[in-house]
Amino acid sequence: MGKTSGTFFREAERLRIEETICAVENRTIGEIAVMLADSSEQYHDAEILASVFLGSLASLLLTLSFFHASLWFYIPFSILCFFPARLLVRSMPALKLSLAGVRRKEEAVRERAIRAFYEKGLHRTTANTGVLFFLSLLEHKVWVLADVGINEKIDQETLNAFARNVSQGIREGRACEALCEAITAAGDVLALHFPIAPHDRNELPDKIIMD
Repeated sequence: MGKTSGTFFREAERLRIEETICAVENRTIGEIAVMLADSSEQYHDAEILASVFLGSLASLLLTLSFFHASLWFYIPFSILCFFPARLLVRSMPALKLSLAGVRRKEEAVRERAIRAFYEKGLHRTTANTGVLFFLSLLEHKVWVLADVGINEKIDQETLNAFARNVSQGIREGRACEALCEAITAAGDVLALHFPIAPHDRNELPDKIIMD
């Protein structure tokens, strides 16, 4: 089992990320939030497909070994083996994820990021300047989403570049460093278009949001 959202970053790393967010928000009216999710979707159909495959394989091995490949034993064994196979797949999410497909995973992360943006109230900032760095751990994917105020000046491709840099950092085992670099780079762009203003206040939590 891989790391969960609660253990992905060490305490020192969480503090570094929070300090980076604070430093950026001292230069811009933009509001940055970071959210970690264990996964973006349950992938129930892929789970069932993987369970059927493993259950059928186990049944085939049993009937070949002990029952001379009899169809009368293969079918009931396939049904019986499905249930322990499903428990196994649930305990090893990478098994079902391998059957979900690249496009499906990307769409799941994008949709979950959009849902989180509204669930966590990032759309309620005064100037519509919320930015979400959404990390989905099971899929090893990152999505960066900005509110309408930001999108008027900064296009989605620029935000996608920040996401790709974080994703690469995660693959290279330097997730915290890559995330802090991306937040700082985003802050540079935000400060250019949305500089700090008098009486600006912190509207979003600097602590990492867990889901």
